[in-house]
Amino acid sequence: MTGERRPLADRPLTEPHPSRLPPEHPDRPRILAAHNAALAAGDAGYADPASGLFVLSAGFLARRGTCCGRGCRHCPYVDDLQSG
Repeated sequence: MTGERRPLADRPLTEPHPSRLPPEHPDRPRILAAHNAALAAGDAGYADPASGLFVLSAGFLARRGTCCGRGCRHCPYVDDLQSG
């Protein structure tokens, strides 16, 4: 998928695909709060609440315009038909 241009998935940028952040993930509420704050601020990403690692936001990934194929948590391109 590296560099492949394709349309965004049919879901809001605030909602990651369940294969990337399952509804039962114990840190999901904190992750989504951090992600939504990054989206609202126009930031490229946020520090993961559990690990402290930098995670790219769906907004940044959508502005980039292509899927890198690395399994980003908030990939705005992945949908049920592709692994993204």
